[in-house]
Amino acid sequence: MIDLTVHEQQLERTAKRARERGIIVPTFKQMRDPEKYVPDQIKERLKAIGLWDLHPLNLFRITWKNEPTPKGGLYGGVNYLELPEELTGVPARIFALVGRWFPTGSHKVGATFGCLAPRLVTGQFDPTFHKAVWPSTGNYCRGGAYVANLLACESIAILPEEMSRERFEWLSKVAGEVIATPGCESNVWEIFQKCKELQATRDNIMIFNQFDEPGNHLWHYAVTGPAMEEVLQAELGEGQRLAGLFLTSGSAGTLGCADYIKGKFPQAKLAVGEAWECPTLLINGFGGHRIEGIGDKHVPWIHNVRNTDLVAAIDDEFPMRLIRLFNEPAGQEFLVKQGVPEALVERLPWLGISSAANLIGAIKLAKYYELSSRDAILTVFTDSMELYGSRLQELRGKYGPYDERQAAIDYQAFLLGITTDHMLELSYWDRKRIHNLKYYTWVEQMGKSAEELEAQWYDWPDWWDRIHRQVEEIDRLIEEFNRRVGLLSQL
Repeated sequence: MIDLTVHEQQLERTAKRARERGIIVPTFKQMRDPEKYVPDQIKERLKAIGLWDLHPLNLFRITWKNEPTPKGGLYGGVNYLELPEELTGVPARIFALVGRWFPTGSHKVGATFGCLAPRLVTGQFDPTFHKAVWPSTGNYCRGGAYVANLLACESIAILPEEMSRERFEWLSKVAGEVIATPGCESNVWEIFQKCKELQATRDNIMIFNQFDEPGNHLWHYAVTGPAMEEVLQAELGEGQRLAGLFLTSGSAGTLGCADYIKGKFPQAKLAVGEAWECPTLLINGFGGHRIEGIGDKHVPWIHNVRNTDLVAAIDDEFPMRLIRLFNEPAGQEFLVKQGVPEALVERLPWLGISSAANLIGAIKLAKYYELSSRDAILTVFTDSMELYGSRLQELRGKYGPYDERQAAIDYQAFLLGITTDHMLELSYWDRKRIHNLKYYTWVEQMGKSAEELEAQWYDWPDWWDRIHRQVEEIDRLIEEFNRRVGLLSQL
């Protein structure tokens, strides 16, 4: 569970800092339904604030329901896309929540809020003393640095040196310190080692490890899950059903939404994706890959493995091909000729590299279960190509100009040609094997207890439900913190 013990003396200093910096903390309830619960005075002030601005009121834009505009927007419905058969090659309806319209361009700001906010409003994290450390392979440390900035907290971002140039350029302006560790997307152990080094040499840091932070899981359970439910309520007609969710693993935080959705739609399957070049869940494998945002050579502590029905490994060549098809003018023109609606083609740059992997996985799921037009699949587009422009330049430099012939090849081979290779429907013992892999990272190397690992498995689902039930208590603590700060009553 999330520790909600109040540290009164530190809490007073934290409230004083918030008062001085104009900080009001949103509740989970406000992030789920901002139109209904965010005060009108805050909405009015947001009209003059850009989506990515370093302004504390942008905490109230940590929601799936921002108007899709870079400045001055308020709230609407959930941001999502439906991907039609002309694009996917399958009759099943595929719906994807779009992270493009969060501050920083990724839903990871929500996960970082879920980790930092409970410690801030209980006084466990003292912004006059502590620095927040965000170990990540990209979007999580970006989100952490952003949320920490808005909450008047200093931060340290840690990420592999081979991540996209855009990440480092942006972080250099927002985080107090940026540390590049050796390797690529899969080199998470090197990040953990850097965290241990910081713990041994500095006494004022607090590490928010997304792979074991229950707040990461809880934010997606409490906010992403209900957003998905709203999409289904709006879109599914008579006789239609939710068949499943496809989500790539990464930190496993986004998988928290599946706990919520499967509670509402128990027939739905959860398929979890990873890179074929690093097939840890599938065959206990390892390796490096190019799908930035997923697959880290270990099983995250917060992965509820007993709730996972199927795993699928995705060849990293597929999303790299698709980002050119979706973003190069020749690729977009070709897709329109194939009958893909032009309005959707214009929005395909809303898919970043891991988003393309989620689309591929959703198609694999539809083909594996032979789904029909009565079936729906949910997924998430974590971020957009706004964060990967340098990757497109690299591909142009390596392969040359993109033309209609190459678009036809990519469309047929890497979209319509997606198959059900490298997939495994999990038995009880398959799930137990994956769960047991946590031992080597989290018990042997990171100091967690074997008893707690066993409790995750044998006390299922109560172990996870105890975390889920903390949402209302956290909201109560946030409301009490805001009263202590006193700014909300002055609006």
